[in-house]
Amino acid sequence: MTAMRRRNLVIGAVLLGLMAVMAVIARRGPTGVDVDTTAVVRRATLQAYVTASGEVIADRFADIGSSVMGRIDELRVKEGDQVRAGQVLARLDPVQARSQRDAASAQVQALGTEQNAAREQSRAARADVDAARARVAESEANRGRFAALFADRLVSAAERDSAVAAAEGARAQLQSALATAARADASIRTAQRRQQQARAQAVGAGDLLAKTEITSPIDGVVSRLQVRQGEMVVIGIQNQPGTTLMTISDLTDVNAEIKVAEADVLRLELGQQATITLDAVPGRRLAGQVIEIGTGALPPPAGGAAIASAREFRVVVRITDAAGLRPGLTCDAEILTDSRPNAIVVPLQAVVLRAAPEAEADTAGVFEVRDGVAAFVPVTTGIIGGLLIEVSGVQPGAQVVSGPFQVLRTLKDGDRVRAGVR
Repeated sequence: MTAMRRRNLVIGAVLLGLMAVMAVIARRGPTGVDVDTTAVVRRATLQAYVTASGEVIADRFADIGSSVMGRIDELRVKEGDQVRAGQVLARLDPVQARSQRDAASAQVQALGTEQNAAREQSRAARADVDAARARVAESEANRGRFAALFADRLVSAAERDSAVAAAEGARAQLQSALATAARADASIRTAQRRQQQARAQAVGAGDLLAKTEITSPIDGVVSRLQVRQGEMVVIGIQNQPGTTLMTISDLTDVNAEIKVAEADVLRLELGQQATITLDAVPGRRLAGQVIEIGTGALPPPAGGAAIASAREFRVVVRITDAAGLRPGLTCDAEILTDSRPNAIVVPLQAVVLRAAPEAEADTAGVFEVRDGVAAFVPVTTGIIGGLLIEVSGVQPGAQVVSGPFQVLRTLKDGDRVRAGVR
């Protein structure tokens, strides 16, 4: 047998083998894609939660500032001290405030003296008015008599004219006296108003002097002390905040203030139960209840862009057993938003959106594995509990495709699959 013939026989045998393999593959059909499957199960209770982080705060607290500027002469408390409402916490240098109070009080007294002088002037002016009226009456009587005597030719015309002039002069003096009295009355009113203004300034100066004593507005604990004796205290001006001396916290009721993402805040309601955990006390779980839900989103962090997807809302949870807690501790909150008994559940990632016949929009559903074929089954979704989601439309025990994610993105109804490979 020649070499050429042997080569042809080998090539023919290889071709026959390839044709046989291809025929076997053609008879077996497509092998399908590898998928992960999970059984649909029924859970006795499925609970949905909203989780968020925040910090422990007192239900009532007050940041203590100052209404006057000055140096701290005396600091009477330290951090952790119990204080009562009205207790003096610190004293500022009172020299300037006291001098302003004393100057205002002296001004009140000076204006009181001025007001008394104005009253004396007014009484003198009234006396002059009375005297002027008497002279007017006398001169009018003389003018009448001289007029009668002139008619009887008993006095001369000059004497009559002199009587008339005297009467006119008396009336003019009366008008002058009346004007002087009016000016005196106006001086009294002006002095009264100036004294009222001075009294108001004295009250303000006295208030500033009183505020050099910093007192506690509530009963509580000095939870934060930010100044030392001898430091200067400044007041807020426009956008410049003033000095915060300390924070007084009433620890009778303690809350957890958390920031909830906007995707979850609409699921919250007042009165929902919550569980609080603390980083400082691992393993301790505290019961709580939602008592406040913010109606407006919190401002974005300083320097951050106002992105709608990053919005958060302030939520306050009242902690039931707050013994030993301190404001400022970081915490995590888990709020129970819903609970369903006998819920049929599948993994959250198993639910996909696909176009369904006679549907205007994509329909939620799962791919049920039937004899190696993925069949799309529309479902109605319910609450989400962790990594599980409530569904209706499939029966417990059915095998549904739960991954991988890349396969679920492109999987179609009727595709062949191989389950349980991964």
